[in-house]
Amino acid sequence: MGVVAMRRGRERGWRLTGAGLLVGGALLGVAASPSPSPSGGPAAPTEAGTAFRTATPVRLGQEATADASTGDYLYWVLPLDTGQRATVEASVTLPAAAGRHASSTWQLDVYDGLRRRQPCTYGKQTGTAAKDAATVDLSCTLRPVRSGGDQWGNDPLPGAYYVRLTVTELAPEDLGQPVRARLRAGAKEAGGAYAVGDTLATPLVPGSGTASGIEPADGWSGGWWSDRWLWTAAGGVLAAIAGIGGHRLTRGAGRPRRVPPTA
Repeated sequence: MGVVAMRRGRERGWRLTGAGLLVGGALLGVAASPSPSPSGGPAAPTEAGTAFRTATPVRLGQEATADASTGDYLYWVLPLDTGQRATVEASVTLPAAAGRHASSTWQLDVYDGLRRRQPCTYGKQTGTAAKDAATVDLSCTLRPVRSGGDQWGNDPLPGAYYVRLTVTELAPEDLGQPVRARLRAGAKEAGGAYAVGDTLATPLVPGSGTASGIEPADGWSGGWWSDRWLWTAAGGVLAAIAGIGGHRLTRGAGRPRRVPPTA
């Protein structure tokens, strides 16, 4: 009986430990999964602004389009919140090759709510289109947005982000030719490591112009939520269940075996 009880105790301990791993894995899976892109909502914009103050708002997941002339500055603005790592992609459909005189170079720049140019961690930010090229594609992946930062730093902070698309090198004879631009921005959740430290009281959104009413589809987090909560909860659950399982195993192993009496 003692051996059977000890085996049953071990089995219960392993079952508890296995259940804890499943619960912890589920919680960590929720923490690591990216936020779904908003569906529905307002129609995608079909024009672009010509300056910061007239930038056209665009939501994550939307594809914005704009008809313009070669040499125009095209501006869009989108909201980014704490922990989001955004990738902006742009494509320019060029005029017919027969009407162009030389190659052209295009550039995609991203600025935060303070109009500080944000560096791209990777992507093709500048691209040169040959004279006979039909399109030129650009992309820029930003650093994850932090909940706060030092005043002298250049950390990306929650708020409005301006996207500017323009040509930087062009033959004078090609100036003013019609082009069509497409822009799409998406974001993945980078994790709660970027939601620690100081937190902005309000997101960096200008109080005037078209960007004043821009915000994420589900509102600003304000930096209070972090997937670190899920990691902490998962760790607590695993530790508690492992402790119970270990106690049962130890208690079962420590019991003396009962020796049946001899005749």
